[in-house]
Amino acid sequence: MARPQVIALFGPTGVGKTTLAIALAQRLRELGHDPVAVSADALQVYRGLEILTGAADRAERAQLEHRLLSFLPVDAQFSAGQYAQLAHSEIDGLLAAGRLPIVVGGTGLYLRAALAELSLKPPPAPGVRERWIEELRLRGPEALHRVLAQRAPEAAARIVPTDSHRIIRALELDEAGELEPEPEQSELWTESTRRPTLLIGVVKEREELYRRIESRVDAMLAAGVVEEVRRAHAAGASETARKALGFDEVLTGDIEAMKRRTRNYARRQLTWMRKLPGVRVIDLSVESVEAAARTVAEQWLDG
Repeated sequence: MARPQVIALFGPTGVGKTTLAIALAQRLRELGHDPVAVSADALQVYRGLEILTGAADRAERAQLEHRLLSFLPVDAQFSAGQYAQLAHSEIDGLLAAGRLPIVVGGTGLYLRAALAELSLKPPPAPGVRERWIEELRLRGPEALHRVLAQRAPEAAARIVPTDSHRIIRALELDEAGELEPEPEQSELWTESTRRPTLLIGVVKEREELYRRIESRVDAMLAAGVVEEVRRAHAAGASETARKALGFDEVLTGDIEAMKRRTRNYARRQLTWMRKLPGVRVIDLSVESVEAAARTVAEQWLDG
């Protein structure tokens, strides 16, 4: 069986994906290959939020080259559609150069956008999102959900009335004539990929993962995340940059809320991972990072 052209590592925040990617890259180099990490994280694209988003630091990037990391100014808007174009170009370019892409990330949509051809909707026209955000501020999410229910009842039925982000996006798409019925089988959960891919899901025992999240947030504070977020806020961080996990909580000083929100996000990432067809799970509570790297390399070699 032919070897997959791409390796992908997906898992919850704090599980150790970057550490595993570096160990895997070392093992692959020993086997004569030339790996490069391609980030699949919606917020690690921003320059100036590296501590908050847990982006690979200088020492880690010296051990494994990373692409699509820290390349956007913090005031820039960004979408999954824009990311998909960049990720496809990076992956195709690496393969053409005889290198091995390792897609690494915890944003499920961005992972699938990197690996597959998704029918991603275009960004809103200039000013549309800002107008709906102002409506949200004035009227609240429940009122906008009622507006959506009048315009597109099927779409509204799929969205809880407090999910501000999805409500605004649905209203934007409706206004642009791009809001379509949800297909019976979402292309997010099909096995289709642009390139043959070995998909690895990285997990840890739940309580151990939560302890790592607590420690990670404490380490962010020690590393200067408060100052980093304040600088980004003062620089006019975009709406999409402000979605970085913990951005608002750091600004308000509610660190316990940040930890709680991060644990909740990790649970959602694990739920997403379980839906991915063909995923092979590596448990870092059972295997060491080095053993896990050998396992992944062997699975890749075996095709």
